[in-house]
Amino acid sequence: MTPFTYARAASASDAVQRAAVAGAKFLGGGTNLVDLMRETIERPSALIDVSRLSAAITERDGGGLLIDAATRNTAIAEHRAVRERYPVLSRAILAGASAQIRNMATLGGNLLQRTRCAYFFDDEGSRCNKRTPGQGCDAVDGFNRNHAILGASPSCVATHPSDMAVALAVLDAVVHLSGTGGERTVSLDALHRLPGDRPDIETELAPGELITGVELPALPLYARSTYRKVRDRSSYAFALVSVAAALEVKDGAVSDVRIALGGVAHKPWRAWKAEQALRGGPATGDAFRAAAQAELTDAKPLSHNAFKIELATRTIVAVLNELNGAAA
Repeated sequence: MTPFTYARAASASDAVQRAAVAGAKFLGGGTNLVDLMRETIERPSALIDVSRLSAAITERDGGGLLIDAATRNTAIAEHRAVRERYPVLSRAILAGASAQIRNMATLGGNLLQRTRCAYFFDDEGSRCNKRTPGQGCDAVDGFNRNHAILGASPSCVATHPSDMAVALAVLDAVVHLSGTGGERTVSLDALHRLPGDRPDIETELAPGELITGVELPALPLYARSTYRKVRDRSSYAFALVSVAAALEVKDGAVSDVRIALGGVAHKPWRAWKAEQALRGGPATGDAFRAAAQAELTDAKPLSHNAFKIELATRTIVAVLNELNGAAA
């Protein structure tokens, strides 16, 4: 492991100032940064410990919530307001990892975790543009069962591993950032980038910029939401496909809907086409399937993951049918 300096930040502003050091990385309770350092994938010159920063969940004017970035996943999932007003978020967190990891993992660390693509971790034997730009992507023609079918590029077909981020995409979450240029916000949907020809640049964060919190807007729709994760085993496994959704039905028609997919793209995939197809239309299984198929029209499967198209379609339909039944 490359030698590095270590400092504990007393506040978000202190962390940002310390991050002015070239090559610095933020270290929270649940980040996989340490694993990446052990594998020599990451070689920071300095680590700034932000695990002791504010970890509060605060009511906002108008009924929303502001969740500080250092808040542990378990605390978020168990919070009464989250369970009652944003059940999709609680369920997504509980679907991820183990209880021990959820007790340590933080909101900010979860959003910024790296892909679990095996080629990304194979520093000695595999080419990876995310790890070494311009090197090539061995996953494109390799074993790619777990890889992306939407939004990928010839440079990278990796997927984002977070469950929580998929739920936050459905909730129209707003990410609060702090950097040397001041504070700003960005939508969760815009936080992560598609790979394009620079898959090594994964987010819209500026160098040294820190996630300080995530704000959840107030909308009655979100209380009628859920999360379903399809994986190879029932626990401690990343999603092959996951679906987060919220649905409002009035007089048999879809009045509002939110859908996001996990396990299928380089970022949490907001299903804008499916949402547009559903709004104002009948709340039926046939309509749900047609909307899912519209969303997946542009899917580009690889040699080992074509099954994800039908799996995602069926999972979207099942989740929407579940929410429609609950509404009825």
